[in-house]
Amino acid sequence: MRLPPLQDLVMRLQIHRKLDRHTGCVNTVSFSEVGDILVSGSDDQRVMLWDWDTGTVKLEFHSGHGGNVFQARFMPCSDDQTIVTCAADGEVRLAKIQDGGDVSTTLLGEHGGRAHNLAIEPGSPYILYSCGEDGLVQQFDLRTNTASKLFLCRSSFIKSVSSTRIHLNAIAIDPRNPNLFAVGGSNAYARVYDIRKCKWDGSSDFGHTSNCYCPPHLVDDKSVGITGLAFSHLSELLVSYNEENIYLFPKNGGLGSDPKKSVKIGANEGCKSTTLASGHDVSQPAPQVYVGHRNCETVKRVSFIGPNDEYVASGSDCGRMFIWRKRDGKFLRAMEGDECIVNCIEPHPHAMTIASCGIDNDVKVWTPSAIERAPVVNVDELQSRPRKRRAKFWRFDLPDLLIQHILVSEHRQRSAEEDSSEDHEDNTGLLNLVLRAAVGGVSSDDDGDDDDDDETSDGSE
Repeated sequence: MRLPPLQDLVMRLQIHRKLDRHTGCVNTVSFSEVGDILVSGSDDQRVMLWDWDTGTVKLEFHSGHGGNVFQARFMPCSDDQTIVTCAADGEVRLAKIQDGGDVSTTLLGEHGGRAHNLAIEPGSPYILYSCGEDGLVQQFDLRTNTASKLFLCRSSFIKSVSSTRIHLNAIAIDPRNPNLFAVGGSNAYARVYDIRKCKWDGSSDFGHTSNCYCPPHLVDDKSVGITGLAFSHLSELLVSYNEENIYLFPKNGGLGSDPKKSVKIGANEGCKSTTLASGHDVSQPAPQVYVGHRNCETVKRVSFIGPNDEYVASGSDCGRMFIWRKRDGKFLRAMEGDECIVNCIEPHPHAMTIASCGIDNDVKVWTPSAIERAPVVNVDELQSRPRKRRAKFWRFDLPDLLIQHILVSEHRQRSAEEDSSEDHEDNTGLLNLVLRAAVGGVSSDDDGDDDDDDETSDGSE
C-alpha cells in the first residue's frame, strides 16, 4: 500500500543514535533553532549539548541546581549561547556560555515546590514563563533578569472563594498569539490566560482565565490531572491526562472563562452542548481523542511532530513511544524507547527526526532511515511488557536533621534492654526502610506494586 510521503517517514523511524553520558534519568531534551545541537538535562543535575548526528558531546556543565533537572531549553535568537533550566529544587536558572566554553549559571527565580516546565515566548530571546507545584506562574525578562509573579492557580474559578492551589505540571504558549498561555496540573481543566490581563497582589489571586478546556466526561472528575500541554500552529490545544487519554481541542472548543457557570453539559453525536447561565446554548465539537498509551506513574509531556503538526506523540509507562495521526486519532506506531518509561518526545524543528528520553540514562535519536516500513499494529493487540523496577522510583530527599534524629533513635533502641520486643522489631524495620530510601533507595529487587499518584516520587518527575 502506498502511503503519503510524510506518513511513510513516520513508519520508517528507527534509532539513529543513543547518546549515553548522563549518570541519571534524562528528563528533558530539546533541539536548537537550526536543529544541529540537542540539549539534555538529567537527575545527575548536569546539562549536555550534543552533536546528535555524530553522538559527540560538544559541552557539558553542572546546571547549578540542587535537584533533578526537569527542563533545559535554548533561548531563541541567542546563537545557542543561552539556556534556561528548571528543576526539582524549584529553581529557574539561566546558563550563559562564554567564549572558550566556560559556563556561568545564575538564579532567575524560585518556586515553593518542584518546577516541572518552562514556556518560551516564540521568537523572543528574553521572555519565558515557569510553573511549579506551588501553583505559582511566573514571567521572566532576561534583559533585566527579573521575575514577575503573575498569579497562583487555584481550583476555584471564583475570585472571592478561597480554594486549594493546583500543583502545576505544564505550561505552553500559543504560537499564533503569544499573549495567550495555558497551564495544567492537579485537576481536569487546562486553563488559558491572557498575559495582558494578569496582575499580582501578594495576598490575593488575580489570575482570571480567558478559557478552560476539558472533555465533557471529565468535568466533575477529581481523580485526574494534566501532565502535558502543547499548542499547534493552528492554536489547537493538546492535553495529556494521567490515568486517562490525550485530547485535542480546536481553537474555540473551550468551556469559557468559568465552566462552573454551565448548568448543562452533555455529549451529543460528537458534539458537546453547553447551556450557560446566561441562557445561551453553544454547540462545540468534541475533542479528538488519542488512546492506547499508559500515563500513570510520571509527569509525561505530549508533542506534535511533523512540519505542520500532522502527528501526535507521547511516551508511556510501558516504555514505548506512541504516535497517532492528528486529524482522526488513528494509531500508527508504538516504538520501544526505554526499559521502563518514556517521558519526553521532542521533534526536530525542520526534519522528521525526534529525540526521546525517560527513565534510562540515555537519549535516543530517531530518524526515518529504516529500509522497511514498520508493520501496522492494532493498538489493542500490543502485548504488555514486564517493566524493570529501579531503586530510583523510591528515592526521596530527607532533611539532614531528620536523618540525625533517626540515627540517634536507632542507636538508642539497639542499646535498650527490651530490644527483643515486637514493637522494637517493627520500629527498626521502619527505620531501616527510611534510611535505605534516604541513602539510595529500596533495592530494585523489590517487586511491590508501587502505584504513585500523578505527581510521582521517582527521580524523573
